[in-house]
Formats: sequence, C-alpha cells, structure tokens
Amino acid sequence: MDKAKSERFILWFDEITKADIPLVGGKNANLGEMYQNLTKTSSKTFPGEKIAVPYGFSVTAAAYRYFISANKLDQEIKDILSGLDTKNIRQLEDKGQAVRQAILQAAFPKDLQEEIFAAYASLGKKLKLSASALDVAVRSSATAEDLADASFAGQQESYLNIRGNHALLDAIKKCFASLFTNRAISYRVDQKFDHFQVALSAAVQKMVRSDQGSSGVMFTLDTESGFKDMVLINAAWGLGEFVVKGVVTPDEYKVFKPTLKQGFKAIISKRLGSKEKKLIYASEGMSPTKEVSVAEIDRHTFALSEERILRLAKWGAIIEEHYKRPMDIEWAFDGVTKEMFIVQARPETVQARRDVRVLEEFVMEERGKVLVQGTAVGAKIGAGKARYIKDATQLDEFKPGEVLVTEITDPDWEPIMKIASAIVTNAGGRTSHAAIVSRELGIPAVVGCGNATTVVKTGQPVTVSCAEGEVGKIYEGLLKFKINKHDLTNFQAPKVAIKMIAADPELAFTHCFLPNKGVGLAREEFIISNFIKIHPNALIDYNKLEDKKIIEQIDELTIGYENKVEYYVEKLSYGIAQLAAAFYPHDVLLRFSDFKTNEYANLIGGKLYEPEEENPMIGWRGASRYYDPKFEQAFSLEVAAVKRVREEMGLWNLNVMVPFCRTPEEGKQVLDRLKKYGLTKRINKKDLAKKKSGELTEGVEVWVMAEIPSNILMVEDFAAIFDGFSIGSNDLTQLTLGLDRDSKLVAHIGNEKNKAVLVLIHNLIKKAHSLGLKVGICGQGPSDFPDFAEFLVKEGIDSISLNPDTVLKATIKIKEVEDRLGK
Repeated sequence: MDKAKSERFILWFDEITKADIPLVGGKNANLGEMYQNLTKTSSKTFPGEKIAVPYGFSVTAAAYRYFISANKLDQEIKDILSGLDTKNIRQLEDKGQAVRQAILQAAFPKDLQEEIFAAYASLGKKLKLSASALDVAVRSSATAEDLADASFAGQQESYLNIRGNHALLDAIKKCFASLFTNRAISYRVDQKFDHFQVALSAAVQKMVRSDQGSSGVMFTLDTESGFKDMVLINAAWGLGEFVVKGVVTPDEYKVFKPTLKQGFKAIISKRLGSKEKKLIYASEGMSPTKEVSVAEIDRHTFALSEERILRLAKWGAIIEEHYKRPMDIEWAFDGVTKEMFIVQARPETVQARRDVRVLEEFVMEERGKVLVQGTAVGAKIGAGKARYIKDATQLDEFKPGEVLVTEITDPDWEPIMKIASAIVTNAGGRTSHAAIVSRELGIPAVVGCGNATTVVKTGQPVTVSCAEGEVGKIYEGLLKFKINKHDLTNFQAPKVAIKMIAADPELAFTHCFLPNKGVGLAREEFIISNFIKIHPNALIDYNKLEDKKIIEQIDELTIGYENKVEYYVEKLSYGIAQLAAAFYPHDVLLRFSDFKTNEYANLIGGKLYEPEEENPMIGWRGASRYYDPKFEQAFSLEVAAVKRVREEMGLWNLNVMVPFCRTPEEGKQVLDRLKKYGLTKRINKKDLAKKKSGELTEGVEVWVMAEIPSNILMVEDFAAIFDGFSIGSNDLTQLTLGLDRDSKLVAHIGNEKNKAVLVLIHNLIKKAHSLGLKVGICGQGPSDFPDFAEFLVKEGIDSISLNPDTVLKATIKIKEVEDRLGK
C-alpha cells in the first residue's frame, strides 16, 4: 500500500479506486472508481454513453482515526460499549447515544481542520463557485461497508445542501458519529466486526439539484426474484433521501437489459407511485433541507421521461459490466442543468448470494379477509401478532415473532426488525430502507400500503403474504401456508420440451427459474382483468359514455392517460412484455383473449357491450370475436400491444395463438385482421427457398388451439394457415364428450384419458407431424394423470406446458417415462 497515500487526510475522486476501501470506505472508493473509469471513456456496449459522477473529495479513514486519537476517544468508546447486549433495545439506545455524544463534543485538530477547509476551497475553484454558493453532499463511507459479502447500506448518515466551512465541519463530525448509530453497532456485533477495525471516511461531493428535479435508486437485477436481465429503477420528485428511507412511494420502472443492449426501447413496465412529499432546499431556518407536499398534477406524472429511464438503465448496465456483478445505485436528475448523475454505487448483496440451485417456494394454503395490501418485498410469507410502532420510544415493547406495522422504518430500528416475522409500512417502495433490510434479513415486507397503521391493530393476528405476485397482502388471522424446497443440483430435463403456463406477469420472474423451455400458453385474460380492469370498448367509446359511475371508475384507473385507448395498449403491452422477458430467449406463446361473454361483462363497462348467453362456454368467444364488427376494434388493441412488445421492445421470442377457432374460414378471417393491423405472419416453411433467411425473424408465428374436434378432423386445412397446434385438453374433452365442464352434474363422466379424446390427440399428432408442424399440450392432465403423460410421450408430443406448481413433479415423472420407454 502507498504509505503516503494511506496517511493522507484528503484524497480526491480522481486519486482513488475500488481498491482503496481501507483508506476511504466503500462509498468513496466506488465514487472514485466510477469517476476515473466510466466518466471519461465511451461504453463499448452503448457507444457514446459516458456516465456522470459529481466531483468531490474524501476525508479519509486516516483523518477519522487521527480525530479519534487526538481526542483520546478510543478508550472512552470501549468503556461505554463494554457489556453491551444488542438484544436489549433500551441499553443499545443509551450506549449508542453516549458514544455519539462523545464524538460530537470533540474538536477537530487544527491541522486536520485546515486541510478540510483548503480542500473545500479548492473544490469551489475547480467548479468556479464561491464558498457561500458551493453546496455539497456529505456522505458517510465506512471501511467495511458496501463489500461483496456484507451490506452496510443505510448504516451511516448523509447530509445534503451543506454550505460554508462551519456547516461542512459539523456535517463531517456527524458522519464520524454515525459510525456508532444503534443499527451500526448492532450490525457489527451480529456480523462479528470489531468496532475499531472499522473506520469512517466522509465523501464531500458537489450537490445535484434534484430538489428541482427527481432522484432515486436503481438495481441491475430484480430485487425480489434475483432475475439478472432486468434494471429496476425507482424515482420520485426532490432529493433522494425520501426514496432511500421509504418516506414516499416512488414510481417503478423495469428495463430489459438484453434488448436494451440491442438498441431497443426496452421498458417493459412502468408503475406510477403516489409521491405525496418531496425533500427540497430550505432557504431559511436551521435545517438545510425541508419537506414539502407535491402538487397533485406531479403526483400523477412520472418522475422520469422514457428517454431518461433508458439512459439510466444503460448507465446501470455499464456500471454492472465494469464491476462484473449486480449493483445497487443511487442517481439524481438536476432540474436546473437538466443533467443526470450517479451519486452512489455499491454491490448488491442479497440476491447475489442466493443459491439458484435450490428453489424455495412459499404457498398460501388458505385465504381470508384482506385487511390491507401494498408492494410485496421478498416472495415469502410471515405470520404473527401485529404491533404498531410509532416512534423509537416504543421499541422495547416489540416482541420476537411479531409483525412490525409502522409509517416507515427508521434505520435505528434494525434491532427489532431482526426479530420480526414480517414488516408492513404505509410508505416506501422496493428500494426503501424497509425493503432492503427485510431482504437481507430474509423476512417478508409489504411497503407502500397507505393506511396499514390505521387498519391493522396492535395484538391482531395477521398473515403477511408476499408470495402471490407484486401485490403483498395482509390477511386477517393466522392462515396456513407451506414451504416447498426444490433442489435442482442433479436435475435432468426430459427430451420432450417442458414449457410453462403463465398468466401473472408479476410472478414470471420467479417462475422462470424453474426448469423450462419457454411458455406454451401465456394467458392475456389475467392481465386484462387484474391490471386493466376495463372493457376495451368502454375505452374506445370513452367520449360517448353517459353512465357517470362508469366514467368515474375509468377516470380513477386511467389517471395520467389523456388517451384512454393508450392506457389499454400500454398496460397490456407491459404485462405481455414481462412474460416474454422472463423466459427470453425461449419462445413465449401468447393466447389472444379468450374471455367468455359473461367474463367480459364483469369488466368495467362490460355490460354495455356483452350479450347474455345461455351457454357462454360455446358462445361468442375466441376467434369469432376478433373479426366481428362489434369487437374487431378491441381486438386491434391486442394486436397493437403485441406489435409494441416485438418491434419496439425487441422481444421477438413472442408468438401468438388463436383460441376457439371453429373453422378454417374463421382462421383466415383472423389472419386477415392480423395483417390489417400490421402483425405480419412468419413465412410459411415451403416458401423459405424463395425468401432471404434474414426475413424470418420479422414475422410472428401464429398457432391455433386444438380444442374443438373440427380442428383435428380438418387438420390439413388448419395446418395450411397456422404454424402449430396447441391442445387445449379441457375444452377438447368437453366438446368431444358433449359435457358442460362448468356443470358438476356431469363432471364425473369423463376426462382427458377418455378413449375418444385419446384417439383425437393421436390423430392430430400423427397428421400434424406428417405436415411438418409441431404439437404441444397445455393443461393439468399430464400432471394429474401419470398414464396420460406416458401416452403423450409415446405419441411423440413436442411440448407439454404445465402450471408452475406442478412443473418439477411432472417433469420428473415424464423423465421417468422416457427412460422406461427408451426415448
């Protein structure tokens, strides 16, 4: 180690790298690393892109040790902390307060003080700003934080909009004292770090005027599932502390890295946060910052434009490539200069340590009344008696195994968070303090609930479920749940392609870790009913609607969308995109909407457009709707969403499927509509010799559901216009045997194993293969009936699509069948 460098009290960002953590701490080391390596050279992956880091300097660990030694604080701190029991919250608070007070009352040695003043003046000269105008952020940077195997995120403090020598010294001293916050003391004890083997450095960095812009946090993977092909961005108005601490519920954006790197507009999800408050500069008073309310119009406006989302995502990918690992990054957008900056970066430590060979799956076995819901953090379930904690004075009331309910978590509360079975907060997003700490502790958290502290009562038994998608639910009572563990260490896939049945985009990034070859059935209906909730015709006819209640419901859901049709297309495209991205580059086969009339009627405004049918199961559904003048325009919105996912987001692995197509003539009508609305069908195989191979990726494969006997009896005619067949075994069974599958009175008569159904499946596979087309099947049959799975393997089925909860069990059975048959 360079002795002269190691003893210096001030080191500038262009003098330090990630190797200098012992000298300047993790935060400073990473700022220097990025400043030196990523701000000056254009990225090879994204030509022309260079990240921006505000310039500054580090008050080093050597300066901290000199300050402690000169004030003879070493022994005093040891004496105060002797006999500490971190589980005794009151004792931890008292001892922590005593240590911090001792540091704050100490004075800076004169030579150290003068060096800090000189560096501050030098920074002003470099930036051409006077001392009164030079606003800086002073951030704590511990020498044991932000390591690859230990997360000290949020352990120490940051101070914003610091101006002048006196305020700068005060902020640096507060940073020194923050090495001994209650949470930092507790964390070091639990992680077996010696208090005096850790030192504190302070970053002094030019402020970004995000008080007049926006700021937030970015992860280069999905924080919940560990899916590594995503950049997750949270954004809110004002200075970034409110996002980090979870004071506000921010916007959330997801960007898909593989197609971003190919030059596509790869935003696959945008979710508006409530953003009720923001932190800005204070022009008067003791504090340099103040909290203000956000204007109504800004609450309903995304804090980042799509152009800035994509730029940030590129920067995240550049930083990740440089460090060769997933990263946790803080960013700020300057509302004055309109420039974007990276202000912090550290290795992501929770998902990076996860063993992907072992899948742990939490499953609710019963459900009850939902008291409140918010954003799910960690795909787990926890249960216990709730306890509302309003402030630090109540911490010693919290008991092990209780569910912590609060407005936001304070970093000093980590000692009680460690003994909680779950955490529930009114505010915050996936990158808030509560979310980060709960992930590290391995407990579920539901953040951004809004009113949890008024709905959930202290002492009330509750079950907190984060295992049902992105929406976390707090159920009344202690409900049953189970934990399934799957060890994939010696897993061997069968020869038949095992695919997934997918519906919920929010669960896709978890389910994609299961062994699979893509998605054989992606259902649109779930996206429409759970995320859109409005009948497409009601959005098309919005300006003609007269029912005030329907108009109010639509207005509430479509806040921020002047164009109501765009709401439908965008929401649908984001849902589809997440399914396609999760399983990329494997094929994802999307079935166009297959609601029956009674199901469409249940959507907002649906009763205005849907007829009443005696038997909707065999009524106006599937293909017959798509070319009907009463629904064709609505179908065009589905096509527009698919086009957007494929052509704008670059997810060419997305193909489509037509359900309930009764005749080849209907199939041709649907294909005509696809062409009319700009979705080009993939080139037919027999025409390949006449075409350039490069044109193949331009078209979409269009499959047909084989669920009506006519699909199989006229297989040659359907094969002439479609690219493949997917057996819908439930409908095929009911229509072959004349059953109403919704009727319990006749349900016992037959299932997929009925000989008539097996004959049809045999004929379809044999004939389709002779015509060069593939056949898949989707449904529970292969999972429920091992002999049915054996039949399909014998017949040479190309793929079997299964629900996520049965994939591993069924795959093992299918592999056993193949081995037994010598396949």
